[in-house]
Amino acid sequence: MRWRATAAAPRTAADPNRAADGRREIVHRADMRGAYDARVTSLPASPRLTRRQRLAAFGRTRRGLVTGFVAFHAAYILALLPLIIAGGTEGDLPLYRQWAQDAVQGTWPIIDFEWVYPAGALLPIVAPIALGPYLYQLLWLLMLAGANWLALAAIAGGRLQRRSAYPAAWYWLLSILLLAPVSMLRLEGVAAPLAIAGLVWVARRPVVAGALIALATWIKVWPAAIAAAVVAVCRSRWWVALGGIAASAVIMIAVVLAGGASNLFSFLTIQGTRAPQLEAPVATPWVWATIWEMPGARIQQNYELATREVIGHGAMAAGEVVGWLMIAAFAAIALLLVRARMTWVAGAQRAELAEGRLVVLGAFALTAALIVFNKVGSPQYMLWLAPIVVVGLLVDPDRWRTPAKWMAVTSFLTTLVFPIFYMPLVHADPFAASLLLARNVLLVALFVWSIQALWRVAVPRAARNISVPLPRPSLSPVSDPA
Repeated sequence: MRWRATAAAPRTAADPNRAADGRREIVHRADMRGAYDARVTSLPASPRLTRRQRLAAFGRTRRGLVTGFVAFHAAYILALLPLIIAGGTEGDLPLYRQWAQDAVQGTWPIIDFEWVYPAGALLPIVAPIALGPYLYQLLWLLMLAGANWLALAAIAGGRLQRRSAYPAAWYWLLSILLLAPVSMLRLEGVAAPLAIAGLVWVARRPVVAGALIALATWIKVWPAAIAAAVVAVCRSRWWVALGGIAASAVIMIAVVLAGGASNLFSFLTIQGTRAPQLEAPVATPWVWATIWEMPGARIQQNYELATREVIGHGAMAAGEVVGWLMIAAFAAIALLLVRARMTWVAGAQRAELAEGRLVVLGAFALTAALIVFNKVGSPQYMLWLAPIVVVGLLVDPDRWRTPAKWMAVTSFLTTLVFPIFYMPLVHADPFAASLLLARNVLLVALFVWSIQALWRVAVPRAARNISVPLPRPSLSPVSDPA
């Protein structure tokens, strides 16, 4: 090209062609630059991430998960800050604080009188009184934040290094957000994270897992369903039992030495004569009977237990019937679990993964039975199921993805019922009752799903036709080496 020759042969200032050649060189370079720019702009541009995509990418990082955790708990504390500054309490905390104050002054539940909760509940109830009644709610919320961090550490590793577990971790944060009125202001907020950690650590830390599950059971009874599933399925059941027996022995001996032996198991009998609670699935017909103003049907306050119950023809009998149905369902599910361990787990290519999946499925079915066949139906009962769904998303995400969506909707409806539309429900409002009906239908649907899934893996004829994708070992609480 001529411009290269011209550049290779420098001219003196007296050369008459120098200016013209310089102008041609500049024009040529401009043409080349324009051609390059055109070529660059003609290439396909890299797609720009949308705001939603950037947010999702951030959520898959350790910083994103920690930010979500801190943001939720900080926002909750800030929302209640005026109440905290005034020394007030919300939810069930006024009752907890009163019990804690009485205990400090020498009158202890379980020790001095029958109590609606197991003895282990004294630990989280009394602990926040350490700095006095004025700061009770603040210390309670900080205690729950610590418990929820334990759950995240169990799910995603101590340093949150298991990125594959982040969907389950985020689901737990979503669950406590959807159920915030009860997840942060009732005892389930303490028991649920302990249950998550115990269920995740069953295989690699069986003694610790057993102790955590036992402690959660001595706070609220429902984690006994998890313990039953572990005993029925897991090869590490004896080590889990050892941890559970040790933790239970400490609590029971402490109560007996303090003089509360006669009241140690009063929580099992104190609610025996009550009518069905307003929100229990079994109470649904009498809720609508009250709305339709049928003779004898009404909703009344139980002042002794601080709850609302349904009254009407056959209501008390229905409460007794579901109690027997709960026992029957519990026994039947336990037998299915044993059968599934002998057929499905024993024949699986990776028995440890199948075992982990079966434990979670069995725990969910047993826990759902405790809710569906129960004359008591408090909103915090959703925190019985949500922790098990979280672990289900760890061990078998494909199977649990749809139930997780159902559970999220159930949790949302629960919060709409209580506390948002609770008073209209108490006054027999049809819209509020419809929300409760939808919630209870979803609960029954989740229970039926768990029984169907358990049946498919327990019955050999069905099990032969099942092809279950195997997750990576890091997703299983049974095989996770971390």
